[in-house]
Amino acid sequence: MGSENTDDRVTKVLGRLDAILEAENNALGTDPDFDVNASNNHKSRCLYELSLLTKAVPPQQMSRSHGEALKVIREKLDRNTAKVKAHLEAVRRVTDLLRDAAREAEADGTYTAEQFYLREAG
Repeated sequence: MGSENTDDRVTKVLGRLDAILEAENNALGTDPDFDVNASNNHKSRCLYELSLLTKAVPPQQMSRSHGEALKVIREKLDRNTAKVKAHLEAVRRVTDLLRDAAREAEADGTYTAEQFYLREAG
């Protein structure tokens, strides 16, 4: 990549980021086998690389196509944020349900070892 100019590198990173966001937005909530962690790692790498590259390019020197692509990326990031929040909330709810079910199973009328010990000591 040493011979590539910054403009070309920005174009490539924007393309990768767009593809990652599109795939993640389509998969969240629909594909149970989707690897959210791997996608998040790729997304983070692209955002980091993009931030480094755009620091090297003053806004007035950024190509018009990059400005348009950044608007699309911003919209996809906004959608992605909402979908990730919904996904995390769903995971939290399932975790709460499992925790509550485990507590109910433990409270089925038998004593836990700790409860038995306290009952015997009292």
